[in-house]
Amino acid sequence: MPVASDTDGLDGTADRDSESADGDLPVNELFCSLQGEGRLSGVPSVFVRTSGCNLRCWFCDSYHTSWEPTGEWYGVADLVAAVGEYDADHVVLTGGEPLVHESSVDLLEELAARGYHTTVETNGTIYRDAPIDLASVSPKLDSSTPTPDRDPKGDGEWADRHADRRLDVETLARFVEAYDTQLKFVVTGPEDMAEIEGLVGRVRRAADVPVPDSAVLLMPEGRTREQLDETRRVVADLALEHGYRYTPRLHVDLWNDAPGT
Repeated sequence: MPVASDTDGLDGTADRDSESADGDLPVNELFCSLQGEGRLSGVPSVFVRTSGCNLRCWFCDSYHTSWEPTGEWYGVADLVAAVGEYDADHVVLTGGEPLVHESSVDLLEELAARGYHTTVETNGTIYRDAPIDLASVSPKLDSSTPTPDRDPKGDGEWADRHADRRLDVETLARFVEAYDTQLKFVVTGPEDMAEIEGLVGRVRRAADVPVPDSAVLLMPEGRTREQLDETRRVVADLALEHGYRYTPRLHVDLWNDAPGT
């Protein structure tokens, strides 16, 4: 079912009356796989992917949670029960942007009460006070903006909105102060590095805690093996040059762009 009757909305979340929504969170998919990105790459994990996002990256690898959000509404209790059917103690709450939904906090609290380790994949523009073991924050660079030549829909309608919302340094600083945080940048090429270096510096100045280079991760853009073949070596070399950590996209290497991976 569609999760957004108005894909131009701030959140891309459902209108509960018009969609007859029944539940706490709109979920696009729930599955078990290996964590493919970041410090916990390779760890068996249950992924809860919510629908709805306040941004529109042109390279979004979950198109049906952002550009055309789809899914079903589920109660938190039902989601916790579904997670419990898998033999994994790590849960990744992802999207879309899961923190656009207040009920994400309820889900995280229930998972924490049952002893799960949780990672939240977020763009870092919305802060929530929740039991998060690892905040995997992916600040969106200028190269993520869906300009008319890169817009999946071809009209560039979201370009200005995305550009205005994509960064909030104060919110990024709150994340690194409150949670064990990795700053994971999707890198399209060497031209992104000046912005990354500048943004890391701004977060360091705004935060009351250190942000070590080891907390800064560079990840190649690419949704297929073929695309990663063109970017992974470039990004690995950039990580070596700048002293940051390189992160693969293990799920793409293993399963290409298959759903549920």
